[in-house]
Amino acid sequence: MANRIVLNTISYHGKGAIENVVPELTARGYQKAFVCSDPDLIKFQVAQKVTSLLDAANFPYEIYSNIKPNPTIENVKSGVAAFKASGADCIVTIGGGSSMDTAKAIGVIINNPDFADVRSLEGVAPTKKHAVFTIAVPTTAGTAAEVTINYVITDTEKKRKFVCVDTNDIPEIAVIDPDMMSTMPKGLTAATGMDALTHAIEGYITKGAWELTDMLHLEAIRLVSEYLRGAVSNTPDGREGMAMAEYIAGMGFSNVGLGIAHSMAHTLGAVYDTPHGVACAMMLPIVMEYNAPSTGEKYRGIAKAMGVKGVDEMNLETARKAACDAVRKLSADVGIPSKLKAIQEQDLPFLAKSAFADACCPGNPRDTSVEDLKSLFRKLM
Repeated sequence: MANRIVLNTISYHGKGAIENVVPELTARGYQKAFVCSDPDLIKFQVAQKVTSLLDAANFPYEIYSNIKPNPTIENVKSGVAAFKASGADCIVTIGGGSSMDTAKAIGVIINNPDFADVRSLEGVAPTKKHAVFTIAVPTTAGTAAEVTINYVITDTEKKRKFVCVDTNDIPEIAVIDPDMMSTMPKGLTAATGMDALTHAIEGYITKGAWELTDMLHLEAIRLVSEYLRGAVSNTPDGREGMAMAEYIAGMGFSNVGLGIAHSMAHTLGAVYDTPHGVACAMMLPIVMEYNAPSTGEKYRGIAKAMGVKGVDEMNLETARKAACDAVRKLSADVGIPSKLKAIQEQDLPFLAKSAFADACCPGNPRDTSVEDLKSLFRKLM
């Protein structure tokens, strides 16, 4: 079977990368942008770093900010209506995974009206046309939604998140400028950074992994281990390192899938509104220990990428433990909690069934069950 890689047509990296937004729009003849960004980024003038460039060029735009963390079906529906009313012909999305996921769903539905029922996009939807032309400008170093063929929407009615996988949703252009991430508070920097690490580790051990994605994921693990602590302290090197790390991780996992750390994190976000990065960080070492017997020598590679000394001399069991311990230490160092008080014993059956049904579950290296997932959730209590 052939392996497939899907990436942006163009990506820009480094300080000042946002200067390319307007030239890319005008070169293609677009007339008006639909700017998707969340209310806080508007309020604290982070999005203004990009919209000021549009203003300076007299490029018309309309802002859509009815977006919440863990974006909902209603956020998407109102966004589709707002796009139609705006007269825009392209999208510029500024923000973290919430803004970019919402923009992806809007762009797909606009060009594929047969999928106006947002739930119909779940899984691998057979859309026929690429989404509205989109430039994605991330403000967090974690989700990598700017380079992935995935997006996640919350169904509040059913208390579940659903994953959509569609090559038609990837933004044509990604603009990864560390200056756009410099105002992230410590907690968000830590959470999104651990999301990037979860992407890299799960992508490295997933059933679909292969040589090219292994290369990407190991480098992403190394970069997160080296730069996340600095990013949390808001050092320039830390911000730049994490901006590269999250994108590289996205290049990999988008093309091979993830595992149950993500399926369980999606469930925690849907039921308790737990921030996605925090949920991933809490689940990752627990899931790593569970998956260890099905990963061959790969944890040795993870431990080495995370800077553990003497890994080559360790036996396999010790190397696997060293990898899990390194993840726990990094998570603790950046202030991620290890327990979730909201979980109650009576919630476990629903949580486990939801995680088992999640699109990320089949990619896990170890075949799992609802009972196994229930036991793993219990370890967060």
